[in-house]
Amino acid sequence: MSTTPPRPPERSTRTGGPAAHPGGKHVPDLTLSPARPRTLGTRAPETGRPPVPASAAWRDGDPVGRRQFADLGPLKLESGGRLPAVRLAYETWGELNEDGTNAVLVLHALTGDSHVTGEAGDGHPTPGWWSSMVGPGAPIDTDRWFVVAPNVLGGCQGSTGPASPGPDGLPWGSRFPLLTVRDQVAAEVRLSDLLGIDSWALVIGASLGGLRVLEWAASAPERVESIAAIATAAQTSGDQIAGFHTQLAAIRADPHYRDGDYYDAPDGDGPHVGLGLARQIAHQTYRSPLELDTRFGRIPQGGEEPLEGGRFAVQSYLDHHGDKLSRRFDANTYVVLTRTMITHDLGRDRGGVSAALGSVTARALVIAVDSDRLFPPAQSERIAAGIPGASLHTIHSDYGHDGFLIEEDLVGAYVHEFLEQGAERR
Repeated sequence: MSTTPPRPPERSTRTGGPAAHPGGKHVPDLTLSPARPRTLGTRAPETGRPPVPASAAWRDGDPVGRRQFADLGPLKLESGGRLPAVRLAYETWGELNEDGTNAVLVLHALTGDSHVTGEAGDGHPTPGWWSSMVGPGAPIDTDRWFVVAPNVLGGCQGSTGPASPGPDGLPWGSRFPLLTVRDQVAAEVRLSDLLGIDSWALVIGASLGGLRVLEWAASAPERVESIAAIATAAQTSGDQIAGFHTQLAAIRADPHYRDGDYYDAPDGDGPHVGLGLARQIAHQTYRSPLELDTRFGRIPQGGEEPLEGGRFAVQSYLDHHGDKLSRRFDANTYVVLTRTMITHDLGRDRGGVSAALGSVTARALVIAVDSDRLFPPAQSERIAAGIPGASLHTIHSDYGHDGFLIEEDLVGAYVHEFLEQGAERR
């Protein structure tokens, strides 16, 4: 385990990045909701905001932005189901070189999408979620590397998912089949074929994206030169499954979820309460106890008085994140992707996790966050111990799982060094 990280590469200045934290770190999404007492389960939007849409999924006819689309044909699913037609939305940066050796695949987490880097704008209501990592002069330098980022199969930002039209032209909704991480990677392999990429110089991702990174290495070893698996696991644990289960229960308990068939509901009448509660449950695992206690403690929110039914600041913070996600995501997609994490097991039908990890032939970088309570460091240690020759780095962060986004200099330095080492070996 390294104690001193390599020096991060210099990179160009970008706008639209995260706000500065008082302690000097860059911590995204710190805005709290306005001071206003609420009761759990209210359908009222935050003060001064319009009603929450029933679904914020991207639909045909919406602004395309930087998205490109790949139609991949039918896909047989691991569960025995079948999707008659699969489309993946994706974005690219940089240029593929003549021999196709400079391609990097970036895989997003649960509520991410293909917009890894770039400004918010037409078709992209939020800026890129990893602009510190990808771009000109960044650790994954798009002046040198050809970067591809797909919206995951089952997603809601242009790829085939429950909000997409089914065979009858209506949204799939409750009819959408169970997906696994292997199904998602199978679709991404087809995307690689369409793009003419025989082998990826690097497949990188964190959290849910990291699950797919490991599956790439196990299911298509001949097409992966190196991997970077960040804050992730080879197999979800009982504790993780329990946490995911409560999030699913929160969505399904919302009467406006309608068993997944809510796409024709008017604004304000969709399952945003359940989705918001699921996000609040999840967000506690994204941040550390130290950060929440240090930032919020028992401070009341604004002019509210907890003894009179008002909120503490940390409650307002969670309310804000629940409301925010419901305005840019889709409840069914949250259910579908959470279920893929529940069923994730790299060792399934491969002789167990140890055997699956031991068969990986790609160079491997594994990064853990020491305060991560969603994917604890022990799970990264298991990955690194199982993959022959893997390197493990555990970064210190007070911010928990989201440290993979916030500790951009540390993570970026390790990724840059790893890419350079791979280039030197060619």
